Amino acid sequence: MSTPTPWPEARRTAYELGLSIDLPTVELPLDRAVGHTLAAAPASANPLPAFDTVAMDGYAVRGEGPAWDLLDYDQLAGHRAAELPDGRAVRIATGAQLPPKTEGIVRLEDSTVTEGTVSGPHQRDWRETGDEIALGEELLPAGTPVSPAAAGFAAAAGLDRLTVFEKPTAAFAVFGDELIDRGPARDGKIRDSLGPMLPAMLEGLGATASRPVHVEDTPEAHYNALNGPAPQPTILCTTGGTMHGPVDYLHPTLKKLGAEYLIDTVAVRPGFPMLLARTPNGIVCGLPGNPQSAVISVATIVAPLIAGLLRRPLPELGVAAVADDIPGRGDCHRLALVDDFGRLIPHHGSAMLRGVATARGFAVVEPHTNARRSDALPLVPMPGRTS
Repeated sequence: MSTPTPWPEARRTAYELGLSIDLPTVELPLDRAVGHTLAAAPASANPLPAFDTVAMDGYAVRGEGPAWDLLDYDQLAGHRAAELPDGRAVRIATGAQLPPKTEGIVRLEDSTVTEGTVSGPHQRDWRETGDEIALGEELLPAGTPVSPAAAGFAAAAGLDRLTVFEKPTAAFAVFGDELIDRGPARDGKIRDSLGPMLPAMLEGLGATASRPVHVEDTPEAHYNALNGPAPQPTILCTTGGTMHGPVDYLHPTLKKLGAEYLIDTVAVRPGFPMLLARTPNGIVCGLPGNPQSAVISVATIVAPLIAGLLRRPLPELGVAAVADDIPGRGDCHRLALVDDFGRLIPHHGSAMLRGVATARGFAVVEPHTNARRSDALPLVPMPGRTS
């Protein structure tokens, strides 16, 4: 077994591996681009606003006043505005194009209309062309996830399509004859908890994940799982078999495939026996079989890997003011489950999911240290948590 990779270095290594791989790009309509990541920075096809635009209902006026003769029509949104004559006013709706030569807007609530004239205080209540963004200006940088709001922004800027990365594909090989995929535990077998959980986590990180395939504990089955027919997924995540037990065939299979190890164990608890390898068929992320360790492995190597593939920034760590003392784990980083209030969650064993199901994330305790109550610690957000 090689020397464990320090936890921060493992994150960076996985991220840099992602950056070294070029995903295909595609142009998609705005609605279909949502959920993808920008591969190129889009430029505005029209300024925002596209023309001088009135900010509220009122009267556009030209001349000194204090009263202006009203024109016999209204300036409504969606219609080209004619030049406003001197000494005249026109009733105007929010969002309408500002008539050329307008010198001020009398707000509707401040106006007085009598016998074809309008009076009241006036001011420059309009948005000028390009106030928000100029014609041809970059809307969002490459690497930005396309949210519904980003799609709306692109539409307002006159775009119909965006150039995005194709989503990296992720497949799952779940090792373990002891696992069943439905019903309660029975006859010495336990329910597979990773199969329903991990694909959804990777979908939330920006990948397209397929349903897990359960693999028998035989060398042949392991080899077939890692050397499947083309096309290969961008990432193959395996669960279990990352150590050297009697039926742990992952390492021998990787050796047979001529894999290049980038990470072989990480100095973190839980999650120590994770690995990251490159094979002729693609990238293998070996996740431990214990559920909490597998989740920590997703946060440590899979999330940075996907971020790199999509040219997003390395996932940032949050901050948690912890409410309890948290002992460290010697030479390793400790990732400790905490709730929304920074409290250490009691069910934090590597094989336990009760705490994972409710945790805000993992507070990071540095090697050779113990965290004290009220310390502000780095926080690894729980993958897949939406609130």
